[in-house]
Amino acid sequence: MPNYYFAVASQSFLLQEEPIEEILRERTNYYQNINKDIDFWVIINPKFLKAPEFTSIKRQLIDTPTAIVSLDKQFIQWLKLRIGFVTIGNFLAESLEIDP
Repeated sequence: MPNYYFAVASQSFLLQEEPIEEILRERTNYYQNINKDIDFWVIINPKFLKAPEFTSIKRQLIDTPTAIVSLDKQFIQWLKLRIGFVTIGNFLAESLEIDP
């Protein structure tokens, strides 16, 4: 079962106030240059946040939650440093489409 790592914030913050498109484009280009498969996704209103252990995170968000999810823990930690106002965490699941 894969361990997914995530950075989550409100949709308006992550998609409008931060240069996330540029960050992810640079990351995609880097992966292509080193022949690495894409292992991150942008998910609007992710289902995994419905799990009881993420209730406090969901309460902190002012609008629709949006997450950047990856199999790469270091990438998510780097995002936290780069963006700042995101919450990071992780979960184990067979896929990103979990229903708690």
